[in-house]
Amino acid sequence: MATADYGGYVVSPLEDGASAILPPTTTTSNAGPRSNALQNRITTVLSASYADLEIRDALSVLDQRGLQNTADARRNLRLDVQQELIECNGEIVQDFGRVAEQLKRIGTAIANLNNSCVEIRKHIGAANRETGPMLDEARTILADRRQVEKKQQVLNAFKAHFVVSDADIASLTSTAEPVNDDFFRVMTRVNKIHEDCQILLGSENQRLGLEILDQSSWQLNAAFQKLYRWVQREFKTLDLENPQISASIRRALRVLAERPTLFQNCLDFFAEAREHVTSNNFYAALTGAPVNADHPVLGKAIELSAHDPLRYVSDMLAWVHSATVSEREALEVLFISEGDEIAKNIRAGIESEPWSRADQSEAVPAFDERRALNELVDRDLAGVFRQLKQRIEQVVQSHEDATLAYKIANLVTFYSTIFANLVGEQSVLLDDLKPLSDTAFRSFRAIMRDQVITLHSDFALSSDDLSPPDFLIEALGTLMVLMKSYDTSVSVADRAQRIEDFQPILQEALDPFLAGCENITKRLRAPDNHIFALNCLLATRDTLRQYPFANRDTELQPRIEEHERELTEAVHTWFVHESGLDTLVDNTTTIEDLASSYKEPKQLAGIAHQLDTFLPTATEDARMFLGQLQDRVLARRVIEHASEKFCEDFEEIEGLVVQSDEARAAQVNGGVEEDVWLRDVFPRTGDEIRVLLS
Repeated sequence: MATADYGGYVVSPLEDGASAILPPTTTTSNAGPRSNALQNRITTVLSASYADLEIRDALSVLDQRGLQNTADARRNLRLDVQQELIECNGEIVQDFGRVAEQLKRIGTAIANLNNSCVEIRKHIGAANRETGPMLDEARTILADRRQVEKKQQVLNAFKAHFVVSDADIASLTSTAEPVNDDFFRVMTRVNKIHEDCQILLGSENQRLGLEILDQSSWQLNAAFQKLYRWVQREFKTLDLENPQISASIRRALRVLAERPTLFQNCLDFFAEAREHVTSNNFYAALTGAPVNADHPVLGKAIELSAHDPLRYVSDMLAWVHSATVSEREALEVLFISEGDEIAKNIRAGIESEPWSRADQSEAVPAFDERRALNELVDRDLAGVFRQLKQRIEQVVQSHEDATLAYKIANLVTFYSTIFANLVGEQSVLLDDLKPLSDTAFRSFRAIMRDQVITLHSDFALSSDDLSPPDFLIEALGTLMVLMKSYDTSVSVADRAQRIEDFQPILQEALDPFLAGCENITKRLRAPDNHIFALNCLLATRDTLRQYPFANRDTELQPRIEEHERELTEAVHTWFVHESGLDTLVDNTTTIEDLASSYKEPKQLAGIAHQLDTFLPTATEDARMFLGQLQDRVLARRVIEHASEKFCEDFEEIEGLVVQSDEARAAQVNGGVEEDVWLRDVFPRTGDEIRVLLS
């Protein structure tokens, strides 16, 4: 801030931002007491900091006045300020004079108001004295009015809750009115009224509660009777094949469940109606004759399209299965789609009707909607299953075909498993279906036994080529059909169980024919008996191996191996006989047995010649010898084993010949002359024999 001059005094800024007033540069010559007073005055002024708010405000006011720093302005400053102060005080005095005048007027007005209030209080006191009785009477009337209004509200609430209008009663009980949403709405309200009557019965005046309870009970009974008759009428025309089943029927059944007796009667009526409908539909599907024009039979009639008996039975079972699935799905929509509402209502109804229970001491049984549904499906399809049972029994009894009877038994067993999954193991439908499988299987066993008795004479005859007899070939063909049928129809996954279940079939369809082949085997001579037995057993084994559940290797393989050993021994005997070694094998066990051959070598030479003649064609002749054995691999193995045994016999004879010559040579060296050597007469070696027979 720049320096300023005020009346000879200089205002100069300091370093810290404050300002100080410096004395004028000129001094007077008088240094007396005046100088001391002025000096004190200046010191007092200088001691004040310019940072003081009052000084700053004063300086700011001076700046705002726009004064010039002249001698006149400095001299007249106090006078001007005092003049302005006097003028301001005068203006204030004038303003307060006007305020005083206004206050006088206000005081006059307040006095007038006080006088008016006094007069008014006088009039109010007189009015209170005159209107007091009327106010008391008015308060009494208002209290009575409030009581009446409260009673009116209670009455209105009572009427709204416990009183049903005539129109609603007509909708609830009149048979001329339809069963619609209004019916169920009114029925729900009346049911609520019936339950809430318990509150009225708990009050001091029970007469009203008893009257309303009696009236609501009558209305509910009439409503349930109306609903019961309406449901019966609807059941007569109900089309379960229509997926859009009326929601009103489902709601009606849920409500009707509160009366278990009526609900059960409706179910009985429904079951009878559905049994009649399904039986007619099944008959229409069989014959092609429609039940009515609105429901024509789709496709060809089963009796006309299924010429094969098995196809006929299969089509009937397939139709019944489809009908069962459709019936169950439709009934699920009717009785289970509403959750457990029906079960809750039935439980509540049984509790409210204790007289309907046979043993009232027992607790209320839990309602199983699934079991009830299965029972209803059983009753709906009972007529169909009776017809099915009769027709399948007719098919089984009218056809003397073992494979057909067995296929029908398997087919019925297969569908029994499916129906058990649909309607439960305890279904009465299975009581009609399962015996059919037993009947068909009994027919199969009877036919097979009759066939065995018929072929009893053939069990003593064998074919010229030692091939499996015709009755075994036919039996194996039949067995193939049976195994295929069993494999495609039985759903048991356990291998041991499948093997066990199929054993009775093998006992009936295979064991008697194998026994017949064994009888023929006993009448044949070796090796024909072994070849015939092996042909039969191998054909049987190869057939059974195609299905693991029919495999009998543990039983057949030991018998095959036994006959193979016997046949190998027969071929070995044939080798020994045809080669001429039988004489040496039977009669030569030591070198002493060959001593006579030195004197008469012709016999040994003849055996050697016969052996040479036999060896070039021995293997081929052995194949011809086993030509009737149908398994060529087995024939080759038998020949190889027989050849090996023949080579061992030859090597044993060869060893005796060599030992005999060595012993003879020792005697010659001792002085005995000998011109004949057995090795020269019998020159073949074991290695040569193996090469020729390989």
